[in-house]
Amino acid sequence: GLQCLNRTVFTLKLCLCFTVGEIRGHTLLDIGSGPTLYQVISACDFFNNIVMSDYLEVNREELQKWLRGEPGAFDWSLYIKYVCSLEGKSDHWEAKEQRLRTTIKDVCHCDIMQPNPLYPKVLDPVDAISTTFCLEAACPDKKSLEKALANITSLLKPGGFLLMIGALDESYYLAGEAKLSVVPVDEDYVREAVSKSGYRICVFKTYKMPSELKIGVDDVRGVFYLQAQKF
Repeated sequence: GLQCLNRTVFTLKLCLCFTVGEIRGHTLLDIGSGPTLYQVISACDFFNNIVMSDYLEVNREELQKWLRGEPGAFDWSLYIKYVCSLEGKSDHWEAKEQRLRTTIKDVCHCDIMQPNPLYPKVLDPVDAISTTFCLEAACPDKKSLEKALANITSLLKPGGFLLMIGALDESYYLAGEAKLSVVPVDEDYVREAVSKSGYRICVFKTYKMPSELKIGVDDVRGVFYLQAQKF
């Protein structure tokens, strides 16, 4: 809904990192993709392969439906057009859409609490990992979050980059009638947890959630974006 659409604007900060060419390589792994693609739209210009992943089969199938071009698949063209407009390439959105379809090579099961989150699939260490509103929502507590961060870090090659977007001081969100718990984290905690996991933080930005985006589906105070390089 509206909340998801507006959070997409925050997530485009991630896209801008690819746009200026700071981060590129052979393979990008997106952890906890959900049923969404917006977080990797720009990445298809800077990576040869993109691997999406999620715990839920229904989310993975939604991504596959779009990749196969099936009737009834969610229409991501408005998002792709918007990203292209930010990149100054509004007339090239159809080529971007096709490139995204060909660059996403796989959609995998992912359990971030497992030592190999992609088990039974085994990937060579990847050049970059992106994750968006995932760890704090999927983990029951901070100890589990730190374990999950260590698990996904094992999939990244030394010198590779972690790109992470998450919620600040959020304790719940609503999914339909279900109220789901979130681990509340602040900026200091995120910095400490990421650094202890073997990263040098290169960029850390926070954004206060505007009042017009507080529509009662969660209690999030803000959003953070970080870019960190694995030692």
